[in-house]
Amino acid sequence: MVNDERRLLAGRYEVGELIGRGGMADVHLGYDTRLGREVAVKILRSELARDRSFLMRFRREAQSAASLNHPNIVAVFDSGEDTIRENSGATVSVPFIVMEYVRGRTLRDILTDDGPMDPFEAARAMAQVLRALDYSHDNGIVHRDIKPANVMMGPNGQPKVMDFGIARAIADTAATMTNTSVVVGTAQYLSPEQAQGQEVDARSDLYSAGCLLYELLTGRPPFIGDSPVAIAYQHVGEPPQPPSVFSTGIPNALDVVALHSLAKDPAQRYQTGAAFADDLDAVITGGPTLAAREAVANGQLAAPERSWEGGATGSTAAVPAGSVAVVDETYETESRKRPIWAYVAGALALLAILLGVLWGLGVFKRDPEPVVVPTVVQKTQQEATTILQRAGFQVQAQQVRNRAKAGIVVDQEPKAQSTQPYGSAVTLSVSSGPGMVTIPDLANYEQTSAIDKLKSLGLTEGTIEPVDSMTVDQGKVVKTEPAAGKRVAEGSTVNLKISSGRSTVPDLIGMSLRQATEALGKVGLKADPVEVESDRREGTVISQAYAKGTKVNMGEAVQISIAKPRPEPSVSVTTVTQTPTPSQPSTNPSPSDSPPRTPTTAPNPADTAPADENTGSPQN
Repeated sequence: MVNDERRLLAGRYEVGELIGRGGMADVHLGYDTRLGREVAVKILRSELARDRSFLMRFRREAQSAASLNHPNIVAVFDSGEDTIRENSGATVSVPFIVMEYVRGRTLRDILTDDGPMDPFEAARAMAQVLRALDYSHDNGIVHRDIKPANVMMGPNGQPKVMDFGIARAIADTAATMTNTSVVVGTAQYLSPEQAQGQEVDARSDLYSAGCLLYELLTGRPPFIGDSPVAIAYQHVGEPPQPPSVFSTGIPNALDVVALHSLAKDPAQRYQTGAAFADDLDAVITGGPTLAAREAVANGQLAAPERSWEGGATGSTAAVPAGSVAVVDETYETESRKRPIWAYVAGALALLAILLGVLWGLGVFKRDPEPVVVPTVVQKTQQEATTILQRAGFQVQAQQVRNRAKAGIVVDQEPKAQSTQPYGSAVTLSVSSGPGMVTIPDLANYEQTSAIDKLKSLGLTEGTIEPVDSMTVDQGKVVKTEPAAGKRVAEGSTVNLKISSGRSTVPDLIGMSLRQATEALGKVGLKADPVEVESDRREGTVISQAYAKGTKVNMGEAVQISIAKPRPEPSVSVTTVTQTPTPSQPSTNPSPSDSPPRTPTTAPNPADTAPADENTGSPQN
């Protein structure tokens, strides 16, 4: 089952929030990670993925729309299939389509929120839709489901046709309708031939476009019923009322164009989208329309009748129900016989009418002089459109991704100041705003390579700041601000942190040798210890070769002094030998007198006088 969880399709497209739900598919806001742009991802509902008919319709939409490249058709960028696992454990392949993401509202939302559109604004929008259909028909594709919900109005007022889910190639539309016996489309906008299961061609889309124009003018479709069958019956057998019946302020010429597009017989309505669009342009500019000429030729639009003889008359020619008649005022005439000058006046009046008809048919018109294209780049789309239309140009617009603010014209074709035919088209390239870019991981990139990488993604180089790093070589990127993986707007500034190849010496005083070695290792430096005698605590750092905060090259050895204790002072021992004093002869020695103490240490021979060789007594 498809859910709102963000996931990656085809390894490229991020699937985001649900922004729309249709009859057979869900539409999510997505992001193309390869090209860095927002997209819309349409995913077939998993419960329908096993139905072959829905699979065929979904794949046909991708094939049909992918072959069309027009500013008023939602572009299809890619398609594929995603395998998902259901709650039962079974796997199923679910196809998806990657489309242009258009910010805006559908015509259905506009009608619901704002009511009917201004007649001339409705005509302008429908002219662009019809030229998109004309392009589709020229490429052999019939949409078959034109309705308000399938036309998106961008913020710049440019309509985009979408949802080619039941589109068919012109060559096989008849076979599809008759062989399946299924009427495909929306009842309020079905052409009579679609409702009857008959052959369908480009004119069926133009009938549906007429229904859409009718609803934009009045706020309601041309036929309303209790059931789709009742509505289809009205499409086949009942004439529509003029739009002005339901809404005031609609020009008579726009009534005629709307009713001509809703003719039951395909041969009696517009044959091409270009012809329909040209008539809407003529209504805006006040020119003659193909619808009016054909209505007069078919007796659906009556010219006023004037009586030049007898009594007054104010009648108009009879017209079929639902057609538009021109009602003329009543002219009074005298019953008496007119003089000759009255006949002359009548002849002149007839001549004036004839000249007016010829003028309306363009007999006397000359091609207008070429016009210089004004400069509209850097203006808003609304301003540019007004300027070009006043200069006599038609305006087409296409959205492009650009760093400029959304809604600003960034290019025009033909270029400004060139001379172009009056009434020709000028195509405006209107910025849809900058896309989102994922900041790459530039770690270990050379500085120049990192800057080139940023520029290739549409990002701008910011400040270059050197930082210490023990893991990145000098001159290479350490990190970016904002960090890698962040999504930022295209054109954003990214700052680079570049490795300086140097490190800051920490404060090591008082640390042990082990602690100092670890502290230096954390900043990419080495310890070079030297023991020094000191009274400080043994084994601690008492000095360092570089002061705290000094910048040195990464990997350098820092000499540190480690305290060791001073040695104990040495003590010399001196032995004193006492020399005996000669005792005096005593006549009466005392009994208490002891004989003299004999030293325990033998006397040094050097300290004793040599004895006489003959007597053995000491020499004097």
